[in-house]
Amino acid sequence: MLIYQSNEIIVRLLDEIDEQRLVQWLSDPKVLQYYEGRDRPHDLNMVRANFYTQDDAEYRCMVEYEGKPIGYIQFYELEEEERNEYGYGDTDEIIYGTDQFIGEADYWNRGIGTQLVQSMLAYLVNERQARKVVMDPQTWNDRAIACYEKCGLRKVRLLPEHELHEGQMRDCWLMEYAP
Repeated sequence: MLIYQSNEIIVRLLDEIDEQRLVQWLSDPKVLQYYEGRDRPHDLNMVRANFYTQDDAEYRCMVEYEGKPIGYIQFYELEEEERNEYGYGDTDEIIYGTDQFIGEADYWNRGIGTQLVQSMLAYLVNERQARKVVMDPQTWNDRAIACYEKCGLRKVRLLPEHELHEGQMRDCWLMEYAP
């Protein structure tokens, strides 16, 4: 099901036909270095468990560029636990979070990640009435942070030892977009 299209980018809900592509991307050490960790290569069972059988309110989507599947994005409205963890427990504003990666390394360093994030921000603000959109990249992930800053997100809070990555708890930045 189509979520939105913006120029060459299409974002659609995951379909069963996407399983093998996710396995391919999430077993590639170049991708895993940034997403999930090189110590967590995914097989088909892991992809199904993590992307298809979750009982939550996340929208898990395939990203297509010029008709070719090249990446993954998920978005979700923050729930009470995340609101409290991120310091938004005292507001009832609509706040969304996103996570994404470009799985086809040939499409890295071409500005497509920036186009994807910009288009998702526009979708969440205009179609989902988000007042804020947040992301929590690991502090060492300079490429992601630079992309998010280029799209208008700003670092608002350090989240110490926030995410397990390659065997250790890593610090993350809470980054916020507030139109």
